[in-house]
Amino acid sequence: MNVITKTFLIGLACAFLSLPTSFAQKKSSQPLQSVREETGYEGNRIKELLTDENAMNFLVVGDWGRNGQFRQKEVAERMGEAAHQLKAQFVISTGDNFYLNGVASTEDPAWQSSFEGIYTTHALMCNWYPVLGNHDYRGSSQAQIDYSKKSRRWVFPDRYYSFEKAISYKKNEEKVLFVFIDTNPFDTGLDIERHPDLAKQDTAAQKKWLDETLANSKAKWKIVVGHHPLYTSGKRLGKTQDIINAFDKVFQQHKVDVYFAGHEHDLQHQTPENKVTHHFVSGAGSEIRETGKAPMTKFSASSHGFMAVSLYDNKMLVQIVDERGNILYKTTIEKQP
Repeated sequence: MNVITKTFLIGLACAFLSLPTSFAQKKSSQPLQSVREETGYEGNRIKELLTDENAMNFLVVGDWGRNGQFRQKEVAERMGEAAHQLKAQFVISTGDNFYLNGVASTEDPAWQSSFEGIYTTHALMCNWYPVLGNHDYRGSSQAQIDYSKKSRRWVFPDRYYSFEKAISYKKNEEKVLFVFIDTNPFDTGLDIERHPDLAKQDTAAQKKWLDETLANSKAKWKIVVGHHPLYTSGKRLGKTQDIINAFDKVFQQHKVDVYFAGHEHDLQHQTPENKVTHHFVSGAGSEIRETGKAPMTKFSASSHGFMAVSLYDNKMLVQIVDERGNILYKTTIEKQP
């Protein structure tokens, strides 16, 4: 090996080792691979998806319920493939589960046309943990909670709720706290006439509950899920002060690691200056709209898709997958003390 070749290879290796932990990826012309496994599974594999069965794996999707249209069905197919590869334990929904006007009851046809008949892959028969979006409040928001009594996988105990899970089944030393909040009563732009259930909500009680839930948990990781983003570079850039006023201080005080939201019909990762919380928007389960960038933006895309999350004791890997199976973005978040 001559000196020039050796120098080039050393430089290439150094460049690889110094790659950032967050990066966008180029779309592949063939992101999927057809497989037939010994288990009997036949379907597609997302080629570039990183998998590790030792992690807590789950998916995050939002703004999806459109009767399979607006590429909802294609996103659902990729979710099923990702869930199979990851052996995902559950799915988180960031709200606006049913367009345009929520559901009328637990017997509403939308349950079949937008949920049960769309997310049909065996790997998606895991627990789904949803929150309510503003469109869900246009119908019977209580019906979405009550559907938990009919569905094995739809787990929605109340308008806001929480639980802790062991990060690893093999060693249970560390836990993660998941907190699901109802951001809709804090959106000052929502009118009572079109969202009648809002008038019944007690925002002070919810804020007190959130503060106590975060304060009392000894879990290593704290993850909050809601519909409205605090920080966005999308359509509502600069228009979320009411949501910031409601939740930013308590997130900071209790060192919330990650906040997953929807509402913006796009995919984002925001890291506001001097904030401990990483803010993700996963609201591209069906219809999408144009998005943009701000100084705090690590990633944003007007693409259909979802997020695949792998949580470890000391880090979290987030992969953003589009409806064709392309990995648009990967980032690793190191657990802060």
